[in-house]
Amino acid sequence: MTQYEYFRLFHNISREDDDLLTAQLQTRSFKKNELIIVPGQTQKELYFVKNGIQMSYFAAEKKPEVIAFTYPPNICAIPESFSFQIPSKCYLSCLTDSELDYISFEDLQKLFDQSRQIERLFRKMTEAVLAGVINRHHELKALTMEERYKAFCQRSAHLLHLVSHKYIASYLGISPTNFSKLFNTVKI
Repeated sequence: MTQYEYFRLFHNISREDDDLLTAQLQTRSFKKNELIIVPGQTQKELYFVKNGIQMSYFAAEKKPEVIAFTYPPNICAIPESFSFQIPSKCYLSCLTDSELDYISFEDLQKLFDQSRQIERLFRKMTEAVLAGVINRHHELKALTMEERYKAFCQRSAHLLHLVSHKYIASYLGISPTNFSKLFNTVKI
């Protein structure tokens, strides 16, 4: 999927607006286990995943509590840090070697002033992130372990073979032992 096709999933922007936006993007490479953002640091760039897998998490009792995984073609960010330009409470790290396109907060704000369609695109992308957070909260509170596991497999089954199971277990809010049991018994 091209970046233009990805953007059009959220809002039908023109090729001209896409060109205006993509002209501002730069590319940065990160190595496996490299930290993109650490607690106390303000995220100054919004990333678009070209390749690789990233994870946002916070540390609790010396172990990571996973909030999200990102992979192509998604946005990669600590949303509150980037959107409000405040220090992050979380880590953003690369689980694999990664290549990310990015735009600075300042350049994005300038684009919003230049193009109402780009501003609308990012509003709709932000709404999708919010809906995802609400859905995830619902899953964590209302679904059983097995239901959470199945929902994860429907969304991101490819991660089962690319990401350490302890991280997926943390994301699902279950112990590594219970995750292992689900992985070995639940057929997807």
